Amino acid sequence: MSLSTSAARHKSLGDDLYKRSDKVNGELFALTYGALVVQLIKDYEDYDEVNKQLEKMGYNIGVRLIEDFLARTGLGRCKDFTEVGEVMAKVAFRSLLAITPSLIHHPVSPTQPKPAFSLIFDENPLTDFVELPEEAVEGGLVYAKVLEGVIRGALEMIQTSVTAQIVSDTLRGDERTELRVTLVRYLEEEMPPGDD
Repeated sequence: MSLSTSAARHKSLGDDLYKRSDKVNGELFALTYGALVVQLIKDYEDYDEVNKQLEKMGYNIGVRLIEDFLARTGLGRCKDFTEVGEVMAKVAFRSLLAITPSLIHHPVSPTQPKPAFSLIFDENPLTDFVELPEEAVEGGLVYAKVLEGVIRGALEMIQTSVTAQIVSDTLRGDERTELRVTLVRYLEEEMPPGDD
């Protein structure tokens, strides 16, 4: 199956899942997430620690979300990391957050030794109604850090270790929001002790 045929199939699957999914009011979702971030800032009073907590929460969400996602889509294992990016952009984000980020693949090269892709967000429901105070920007708050953790947790559950990092963010004054996902390695499936 060619990449364009595969991409069209993934887009169609994402659209279909979105239509069949229960919807949460986007404004409520954005405001609830905002309240969570504000509470973490009050609790920890340290933006680095808030970033760590958001990433940890996202990781735990991803670990649980992937099972439901696979059951709803019926998708099997992706043939390569390029397809992982396609499924994430066109199916996962579309069906779960009602957005379809643009996808840019970063081929392996001497300066990029591992396969990677970037998700470019024209819109991000997490950041609706948000304007970061200068103190938060200077302190290093990555408001949508939870997305990094969700991606890392979900992919780890399907034996794919990645790094996920928001490398640019409109909330921090950048032109666009870009989340880069880089393959670290494929994990070996391990049997629990005594299950052989």
